[in-house]
Amino acid sequence: MSELSPQPMVAVDGTTHIVSYVNPAFIQLVGKAGTDLVGRPFADAVPEGARNGCLELLDRVFRTGVAENLGEQEHRQLQPQPVYWSYAMWAILGANEQPVGVMIQVTDTTETALFRQKSVAMNESLLISAKRQHELTEVAEALSVRLQSAVRGRDHFLAVLSHELRNPLSAFSTGLQLLKLSAGDLDLAENTRDMMERQLRQMLRLVDDLLDISRITTGKLKLHKESVGLASVVRDAVEASRAQIESGGHHLTVTLPPSPIMLDGDPARLSQVFLNLLNNAAKYSEPGGSIQLTARLDGSEVEISVRDKGIGIPAAKLPHIFEAFVQVDTSWRRTQGGMGIGLSLVKEFVELHGGRVEVRSEGLGQGSEFLVRFPVFVGAAVEPIDRLEIPSGPRRRILVVDDNRDAAATLAMMLKIMGHEVRKADEGEAAVTAAEEFRPELVLMDLGMPNVDGFEAARRIRAQPWGQKIILVALTGWGAERDRQRTQEAGFNRHLVKPVEMDALMRMLAEMPLS
Repeated sequence: MSELSPQPMVAVDGTTHIVSYVNPAFIQLVGKAGTDLVGRPFADAVPEGARNGCLELLDRVFRTGVAENLGEQEHRQLQPQPVYWSYAMWAILGANEQPVGVMIQVTDTTETALFRQKSVAMNESLLISAKRQHELTEVAEALSVRLQSAVRGRDHFLAVLSHELRNPLSAFSTGLQLLKLSAGDLDLAENTRDMMERQLRQMLRLVDDLLDISRITTGKLKLHKESVGLASVVRDAVEASRAQIESGGHHLTVTLPPSPIMLDGDPARLSQVFLNLLNNAAKYSEPGGSIQLTARLDGSEVEISVRDKGIGIPAAKLPHIFEAFVQVDTSWRRTQGGMGIGLSLVKEFVELHGGRVEVRSEGLGQGSEFLVRFPVFVGAAVEPIDRLEIPSGPRRRILVVDDNRDAAATLAMMLKIMGHEVRKADEGEAAVTAAEEFRPELVLMDLGMPNVDGFEAARRIRAQPWGQKIILVALTGWGAERDRQRTQEAGFNRHLVKPVEMDALMRMLAEMPLS
């Protein structure tokens, strides 16, 4: 989970000090690209480390295997004013339990260091009055309280994250054992697969929510706006929340204005707003509860209400309900889980669309109501509400390339079931050879493979005359704009993010030109 950690972290080789891994927080801290850090000496990223004892500490931790800390150290990092970092280091153990590297966690202590320096300077002055001394004490106490609160928040977040990920992982483990024991019991196998699919969707929602929070925090979230009907947005949200609503035996009523209402927004994010509100209502309602979603026009705006008769919200929690990781903590509902992220995303997505959201509740046991207001997109063409049928298409020759053999095998089986001719390769060199022999119409290729990665394999295929017309599709866990640009430059036609939606894959196959 170091990728999601707000703490900057870097792993280095114990003997050469060569950086083998950096997380996004460390990249942001030092202000350099990851490609400029990995594979280079740690001293390139932290030049002051050669003078402040950091490298000596790194060598000692690697030699002894005992974790150690290094207090505030001054750094410049190309900034006009110095910054201060503290280090925590521990050994990375190999298969023989011997150190093979060192993990370094960096904490930015600039605020604390500057405050301490300021306090020392002022205390050394004979002109400091007793009143000023008292004010400085209050500031120090406030900073201490904030620091303790931040530590508690971090520890709570990590504990909840661990709990929420263990639930679906435990279900997967049990499901795999059940599938092994099903031995011809088709009902047991089908029920087990359904359960595993539900748990997979839950895990994907957790990961997606965490990624959205990260994108919003770093200002990297982009909306793909278009003219979209409110009815279409609400319909998608209701369908996505149906399983949770039905599992609680809840009764959902949806009331929309008779005339179409158009919005200027990102359909996926707008649906996520109402999905999160519906899931929240189901989560905090007694079994068999009533949930109402209603919309009404109010001048140039549309107001959508999601009301439930559930446990309600205490008055003290109302001002903080849209903050990240805040939950209505009740003993009987904590078993429902959740990261406390959903309502925070609701507020962010609504405001990114020029809207606003508020919550009302008379207190515990009195239910709650969330009100969302969006500006109406005047003069937009009304789009049909019905879903498009997934098109079918001819039989294709497809090459699946992935060093994760289970992932390649399952995708290949799915494509074969759909009637396509499929070959597999488990690394880039083999992919190029297979493509020359098989001459596929489509290559679905992972990027992060050893030796010859997906980028290089794509360039080699494109360099051949027979590779010019092949449709290359990157199938990867990386979906940022920079990643999409890199795949395009390497010769890929499309970029799909794992886990691939089968609807999208089937539609892409049907829309491919005939070879």
